[in-house]
Amino acid sequence: MAFEGLADRLQATMQKIRGKGKVSEADVKAMMREVRLALLEADVNFKVVKQFVNKVSERAVGQDVMKSLTPGQQVIKVVKEELTELMGGEQSQIATAKRPPTVIMMAGLQGAGKTTTTGKLANLLRKKYNKKPLLVAADIYRPAAIKQLETLGKQLDLPVFSMGDKVSPVEIARQAIDKAKEEHHDYVLIDTAGRLHIDNELMGELKEIKEIATPDEIFLVVDAMTGQDAVNVAQNFNDQLEISGVILTKLDGDTRGGAALSIRSVTEKPIKFVGMGEKMDALEAFHPERMASRILGMGDMLTLIEKAQTSVDEEKAKELEQKFRTASFTLDDFLDQLGQVKNMGPLDELLKMMPGANKIKGMDNLQVDEKQIGHVEAIIRSMTMKEKEQPEIINAGRRRRIAKGSGTSVQEVNRLLKQFEEMKKMMKQMTGMQQKGKKKGGFKLPFM
Repeated sequence: MAFEGLADRLQATMQKIRGKGKVSEADVKAMMREVRLALLEADVNFKVVKQFVNKVSERAVGQDVMKSLTPGQQVIKVVKEELTELMGGEQSQIATAKRPPTVIMMAGLQGAGKTTTTGKLANLLRKKYNKKPLLVAADIYRPAAIKQLETLGKQLDLPVFSMGDKVSPVEIARQAIDKAKEEHHDYVLIDTAGRLHIDNELMGELKEIKEIATPDEIFLVVDAMTGQDAVNVAQNFNDQLEISGVILTKLDGDTRGGAALSIRSVTEKPIKFVGMGEKMDALEAFHPERMASRILGMGDMLTLIEKAQTSVDEEKAKELEQKFRTASFTLDDFLDQLGQVKNMGPLDELLKMMPGANKIKGMDNLQVDEKQIGHVEAIIRSMTMKEKEQPEIINAGRRRRIAKGSGTSVQEVNRLLKQFEEMKKMMKQMTGMQQKGKKKGGFKLPFM
């Protein structure tokens, strides 16, 4: 996660004050010194840091906090609330035109990932919001831009409007909107040209497209890894084009995350979406409160649940619940579940979203070995159908054959079979608890 360094520093600072029965102004001052350093190290704009620290200090030494029964917890609550406010307060919803199509203009410098992000956003609009988007190739200057968007369109099975590189981007935008109206598209996403730096020619063209397309949203795509430069770019684009929101790319990279905390304050425009990986479904709506929770090590269950809801097939979940209850869950079912969990994203990132995960020793450096998951899949695929349904028949000879066929060891096969049996027992107990819970209105298995 982009905020890893900042998160570590802030969590360590919060830990010192968390359990204190009494908090003095000196305690708050010492904590704020640490918070200031943590934010500056994360490349947050120094004016933003000053405002943030002043706001938290003012609230933290107030009567409501100092005289409360749990002042340490109250100070942390203040930090979380102000961190949330710093990033925009509430999630900013995407615009919807009164009469379709809703026009979104995608802008940004070359190399920020604008074209890929345009594809990701179209994919999100279709999958999550059930919309019908049209992609528009209006970057006629970068030789590969049109081809790249067309390739993404094919990959995602989404239509792309293109007129080649000899027609002006303004005319392309005009005709694309006419086409979208004819074909009843809900959204038009215009992929505009970028440059390596901001210049008058670029801005002039973008203003012309804005005038003819009258977009409902102008999204600036910014590379989070560029730190303070990202803030300067956002400010320049906003001054000249009046953007409506920002999409931060590469927020999953090895970056200090200061851009995400600074852009909202400097431009007063919300961060609408964040790119969290290379895959075409790795674009998420930006939730300031959830991000503040993650930074402070409080987990992010809502995002985890949303990921599960989009990745886990509801019908299969019901079928599995029945199988757990009747102890008919097979290794084939387990393999299917493994695939669905993998679709939710990197497992180490998912585990870190669990509340309290930051308190587990070694969680900071946790890295789930994807090779081990590959070994598990290979072992199960090397079994016969009967072996998958009745693992108890797998004797020593069969275990040697499975290990050889999967390129693993007999020990790994033994470990998997033992873990599978333990899991079946545990899940049967949990489904039993769930049935009792239904009568009492209590326990429920997640996503079932």
